[in-house]
Amino acid sequence: MRTRSLLATPSLGAAAIRSLDGLVTGPSFRPVKSTPRTTAGFFNHEGRQLFVKRKIARSWMTSINESIRGSSAARALRGAQILDRGGFAHPKPIGAFELRELGLVRESCLVSEALTDARILSLFALTDGRNFKRRKWISKHLAREIRRLHEAGIYTRDLQETNLMLAAQGCEITVFFVDLEDFRRVRKVSERRRLLNLIHLDRSIGRFVSRSQRLRFFYNYIGENLERAEVRRLLASLSRIRAGLGDVQSASKGTVAINPSSSSPRRDFTRAGAARH
Repeated sequence: MRTRSLLATPSLGAAAIRSLDGLVTGPSFRPVKSTPRTTAGFFNHEGRQLFVKRKIARSWMTSINESIRGSSAARALRGAQILDRGGFAHPKPIGAFELRELGLVRESCLVSEALTDARILSLFALTDGRNFKRRKWISKHLAREIRRLHEAGIYTRDLQETNLMLAAQGCEITVFFVDLEDFRRVRKVSERRRLLNLIHLDRSIGRFVSRSQRLRFFYNYIGENLERAEVRRLLASLSRIRAGLGDVQSASKGTVAINPSSSSPRRDFTRAGAARH
């Protein structure tokens, strides 16, 4: 197979990229995900901790599809560029390559900086136990950043808490968007795409956030200036979209496993909000 370099930096040149097969199986590799198709985790390179995500096309049909729409690594580089242009934080890619056979993508790999000072949303939120003021502070900052993302014409196909990493410095929170391959940029993010992002996030945070706190996040996102009728309309739209999705789409993104009871109406912030109004 032929190696095609998509990104090589001084800290991780082409020669190092070609030896990644040994790095992801070596003694310093610490996996966080391992499936027949995807391997992801941390490894040490020249005294620096890096993160690698490698995807393998296990069939020729998958190879054809990856070659047409772009490999996982190529899409992640595009996602990083989209976030850079919008001024949003994310792990910086420092190396990427594809392995091709007969011109088709058989494997791709992305290497990025490790966010050693950031934590995924759930771990960040639970750092101080169940501190109400801290949760309120986090909700306000996160909702503001996601709204800013949408207003910049950017959305992701997989907005769940494991794809959000947060770091605090003083009174400020930095939100890092990860899983870069799913980010898209459009002229204007439609209401449906916005609500889909909120539904995916709502489903994934239900295991550690109460209904009232999730509803508070929704109000932080939409702002305080909407008329009550408009709020009701948005809540009704959320309910319709959620009912139409069922659990099929959620299962394909892994959110049902994170929050098995997320489809329960008693845990749905859309129903809680409708009752509130």
